[in-house]
Amino acid sequence: MFSRPSLIARGPAACMAALTLVAFAAIPAPALADSRDKAFFEQVAGQWKGPGEIVAGKYKGTKFTCDLTGEPTDDTGIKLDGFCRVGVFKQPMSAVISQKGNSYSGKFLDGAEGKGLDIVSGNVAKDKIVVGINRKKLNGAMIARMSDPSLLNITISVKVEETMVPVIGVALTRQTDQMAVGSIR
Repeated sequence: MFSRPSLIARGPAACMAALTLVAFAAIPAPALADSRDKAFFEQVAGQWKGPGEIVAGKYKGTKFTCDLTGEPTDDTGIKLDGFCRVGVFKQPMSAVISQKGNSYSGKFLDGAEGKGLDIVSGNVAKDKIVVGINRKKLNGAMIARMSDPSLLNITISVKVEETMVPVIGVALTRQTDQMAVGSIR
């Protein structure tokens, strides 16, 4: 179906998109939504690391790790860069997500025209975000749930006939500086 690097690339990239879109949860009014969305993107900014696994398809059982950095954009959105690693193989990851009207658009890697995916829609509610993803005849969704400020779980599913089938799961943990801070007496 897909080459291993391209399928793996989609998972972490989707993960990045999810990080950015979680901010849009529970937004009652457009003006309030913009400020909450921006606040979320600022919360998602930083260094994230964690394991993932392909849970369905030809490469089922393949485990990988990702190291991603998120930066809020000047407008409402986020840019993510980093890599995912399977054994000795390292795949660059990138994603850009931007507000487009009442929804979101963007791309993973170089978008559907290249080797990546397009983000075609987005919606946030409470602690999770759902974005629509597309590549040629492949349609799916990425769901990202931020269960606490330092933990982000991402699931990428594809549509098979009328059913959404989970294919990739990723659990990212925020990386913080471990340097001790204190005072001198």
